[in-house]
This record gives sequence, C-alpha cells and structure tokens, in this order.
Amino acid sequence: MPNTRPPMFNFAAAKVIWALVPIATINIGAAIPFVVAAVKGVIKPWIAVVYVVAEVLILGIGTVVVRPNEESPLVGFPLIATSATHTALLDNDNFRIWK
Repeated sequence: MPNTRPPMFNFAAAKVIWALVPIATINIGAAIPFVVAAVKGVIKPWIAVVYVVAEVLILGIGTVVVRPNEESPLVGFPLIATSATHTALLDNDNFRIWK
C-alpha cells in the first residue's frame, strides 16, 4: 500500500530547519512543527494537542517553581530534546504511532 499522507519536508534542509525550531526558540516554539504537521495532514491532530499542552505545562511550571533570584535553564530541556527529535522523524515511515 503506497504512502498516501503528504510529506512534511519538501527538501532535505527543511528537516534540519524544522528540527532547529524547538532548540532556537528555547522551548517556546516546541509545538510549532507539530501544529504545522497536523494542519498539513502529516500527523494526527491529537499529537499536536499533546505537544501544546506539554509546552504550556512546562512553561507554566517553570515560571511558578523557579524562584526569581535563581535560574533553571534545564526546566524545559526534556521537551526541547523530545520535540527536536520527533520533528526530525516526522517523515520517517518506521514510526507509525502518529500517522
């Protein structure tokens, strides 16, 4: 059965650029690639919703828990790493959970 879903990336450099979005925005844009992928029909919309909720929770918890005089740059690191990795795998046919 041929793959009927549209590709997320039109060229090879696009994969790198999209994978850098969560890293470059320091977690603020972690859900952007998944919202775009859901709109394009590459992934199921619930995956994008999960990333948006996770991003809001992590940013909210990081804002509430971290004291003003202390900095914790690692609060959002797990989401940044997960989002960048999953963005790079969006066009990989070996991963079926989100397709």
